[in-house]
Amino acid sequence: MNPAETRSSELHAADRHDLIRVQGARENNLRNVSLEIPKRRLTVFTGVSGSGKSSLVFGTIAAESQRMINETYSAFVQGFMPNLARPDVDVLEGLTTAILVDQERMGANSRSTVGTATDVNAMFRIVFSRLGEPHIGSPQAFSFNVASVSGAGAVTLERGGREIKERREFSVTGGMCPRCEGMGTINDIDLSQLFDDSKSLNEGALTIPGYTADGWGVKIFTGSGFLDPDKPIRDYSKRELNDFLYKEPVKVKVSDINMTYEGLIPKVQKSFLSKDREAMQPHIRAFVDRAVTFTTCPECGGTRLNEGARSSRINGLNIAEVCAMQISDLAEWVRTLQEPSMAPLLASLQHTLDSFVEIGLGYLSLDRPAGTLSGGEAQRTKMIRHLGSSLTDVTYVFDEPTIGLHPHDIQRMNRLLLELRDKGNTVLVVEHKPEMIVIADHAVDLGPGAGTAGGEICFEGTVEGLRASDTLTGRHLDDRAALKDAVRTRAGALEVRGATANNLQNVDVDIPLGVLVVITGVAGSGKSSLVHGSIPASDEVISIDQSTIKGSRRSNPATYTGLLEPIRKAFAKANGVKPALFSPNSEGACPNCNGAGVIYTDLGVMASVASTCEVCEGKRFQASVLEYTLGGRNISEVLSMPASEAKAFFSEGESRIPAAHTILERLTDVGLGYISLGQPLTTLSGGERQRLKLATQMAEKGSVYVLDEPTTGLHLADVEQLLELLDKLVDSGKSVIVVEHHQAVMAHADWIIDIGPGAGHDGGLVVFEGTPADLVAAKSTLTGEHLANYVGA
Repeated sequence: MNPAETRSSELHAADRHDLIRVQGARENNLRNVSLEIPKRRLTVFTGVSGSGKSSLVFGTIAAESQRMINETYSAFVQGFMPNLARPDVDVLEGLTTAILVDQERMGANSRSTVGTATDVNAMFRIVFSRLGEPHIGSPQAFSFNVASVSGAGAVTLERGGREIKERREFSVTGGMCPRCEGMGTINDIDLSQLFDDSKSLNEGALTIPGYTADGWGVKIFTGSGFLDPDKPIRDYSKRELNDFLYKEPVKVKVSDINMTYEGLIPKVQKSFLSKDREAMQPHIRAFVDRAVTFTTCPECGGTRLNEGARSSRINGLNIAEVCAMQISDLAEWVRTLQEPSMAPLLASLQHTLDSFVEIGLGYLSLDRPAGTLSGGEAQRTKMIRHLGSSLTDVTYVFDEPTIGLHPHDIQRMNRLLLELRDKGNTVLVVEHKPEMIVIADHAVDLGPGAGTAGGEICFEGTVEGLRASDTLTGRHLDDRAALKDAVRTRAGALEVRGATANNLQNVDVDIPLGVLVVITGVAGSGKSSLVHGSIPASDEVISIDQSTIKGSRRSNPATYTGLLEPIRKAFAKANGVKPALFSPNSEGACPNCNGAGVIYTDLGVMASVASTCEVCEGKRFQASVLEYTLGGRNISEVLSMPASEAKAFFSEGESRIPAAHTILERLTDVGLGYISLGQPLTTLSGGERQRLKLATQMAEKGSVYVLDEPTTGLHLADVEQLLELLDKLVDSGKSVIVVEHHQAVMAHADWIIDIGPGAGHDGGLVVFEGTPADLVAAKSTLTGEHLANYVGA
């Protein structure tokens, strides 16, 4: 017997569990998938967008791990936690604690900043409460979320069986600026954008999104008894106008229902202005932009802090100035603080700030609103918490960690992932970029296609094995785009002069029109500041960013793209009935499940159970509605068609609907031919959502398209299709400006503008503008070096 066999036979029973076993996974589009994933290794999951990677990694492995951890808490604590249903899988063995680091944008609360989201602000508040001169109070005296309040009054106490009244006084010293209430900005509302004062409430005077004449938003005003619903607003008395606009919350009865009435202004402030603008739906954002002007608070200068908090200083700096510093500079400043009594706190603070720099986010500042971070920046900010963690044997799950990263930054990210693995952790990464796939110990390729054509394991093994395999990923892994032989000629230019948004240093640049322009540079160099801050928003400019699509499980591609409207009208016309019957959210809904197709049973602390509705069998419509057909198909059958099949269906014969066919053509153009029209938006992957948004916006009449990293979530094979689509847009006379790091897109560009040379205050300059061939020949910038390596120059 050789020594290795002796050792394995002597292996302790506890050391034999070095695999995560999945058997029979059927979540979303997975088709009875079984696989074994090695622990304490880096495993990369690849495959086209929509092939089932996220369903396997997030929806099955990570979801079950989190559900089982939640079950270890008491029923009382579980009541405050999200209810997670058990994934649809037969067996899951060898799971360890899963920590998810996903691309979800960080909380869109306008009070949330980089400092508050990472707890760095909390540490600085303690530092200033101890070391700040003059001393002004406890850590909350430096918090812009705590208001200063004081009061006095009688309190009743029980002593020796007798009730005694005593006078007590209290005061809380907070750091909130009293003028802007810790928001940093104050707003003025243009009343003419809220209502038309020549009309009465019953005539539809309110012009706020969502305030329809028959909706509760208006009914509470008309039924409150404070106002005459038939009188034009301009004829209101002083008292009526005050009640209408400013009345404090008060209980009223409207149609025998108890409700709270409050004035229109506080109502608008609570429902619209307390939310982050970036997280709003486009039509809400347009309304807020029209109706509200935001100006920096004159009292605190936008720092959100009151005068007391700003008066306390350490080494000449107050907490507002510290939070406004670039983190890489702030890390150096913290090194100068020597205070033995606070050594552990300062060491922890130092480590966190150094982690920001190490992960490539040293260009941020702590006062940056969390809602303004891109998906990639948000993901790396969440990583900061885990870099210094002493936990081992944990499963870290990453969703495309290279998003928003320049090839130069990807090498840094690779090092961090390998460090996490080398500490004894299992690292699972969903990824498309070859630069990250090649560092994996184990690769799992899903496919072969997307949606119903995916959900199977095409390959499992080493990266070398993947490269040699005949899978779609294997064939494209070593793809290298070539530089164009000839570039298009510009048809004019967008002149940007003296751009100073964020870190831009008085930039002058001409962005060519009528061609494909790629704006690139390391993360934080100022690309987005140049594009979004300097290209004037107008009807001509269509901007498609990475903000998530807002939609409930009732929303689907048909409702989002406006496709359902012409389909409903065509069904109604063909059958001589109302269009509302053909909406599962309106009159045609199954009465048992209200058009959801499933019935949710809430089991308290246990996960809610979703069961298919027995009446409509998940079809969402009443049986009588399904008897109406168009071209031989009922509405439920039409909504379960993939977009490519529906495109053919609506192109000819009785079912010909030109408006629907046009929308479906755009869906297939962006590579979404496989998604069914009625698939809930909540089940679409990040890449699919962005392409859905692109398909919708392609209908707009603008002449300039601004795309923010359109390759996000795209497989190597899909990038070719995206480039064809961009070419199609340019050849149809449009100008396309793309903020992008993907080298295939850079090589395909007609003109490249490289921003740099570094990030934060080390960036903000145009370091190169010209053709990709000139950039490769010069190799004068980081982008030039990486692109030259990529095209093999």
